[in-house]
Amino acid sequence: MIKELVHDPDILAIKSEKAGREDIQTAQDLLDTLMAHKGECVGMAANMIGVHKRIIAVEHEDSYLVMLNPKILEKSGPYNTEEGCLSLLGGPRPCKRFQSIKIRWQTPEMAPKIRTFTGWTAQIIQHEIDHCDGVLI
Repeated sequence: MIKELVHDPDILAIKSEKAGREDIQTAQDLLDTLMAHKGECVGMAANMIGVHKRIIAVEHEDSYLVMLNPKILEKSGPYNTEEGCLSLLGGPRPCKRFQSIKIRWQTPEMAPKIRTFTGWTAQIIQHEIDHCDGVLI
């Protein structure tokens, strides 16, 4: 189900809690909401739809990837960039990202995964993990 977006920075700054099997519907709602905003957004975290669980959905290649409890294990190649956010008004803001990140997460079926992402996908994932950590750009 497509959910309304949260724009209150105080709510977005709340750190998210671990997601479990009971949060699968939230993962689907997040994906539905991201797909509804595909022309203006490439990733979302659950707190952007008002749920403080560690769930993100990101555009990846020609599809989408939903991650529960994503955690960065390794990162390399720091660079400075600017990013915008659908939840935050005021245009792009400066931030630091990494070219390559190794991530551990669970699929919506709760299967554990570990994978290295690079480039644009890595940047999107880092932005959404920041949301989970209550970090606003």
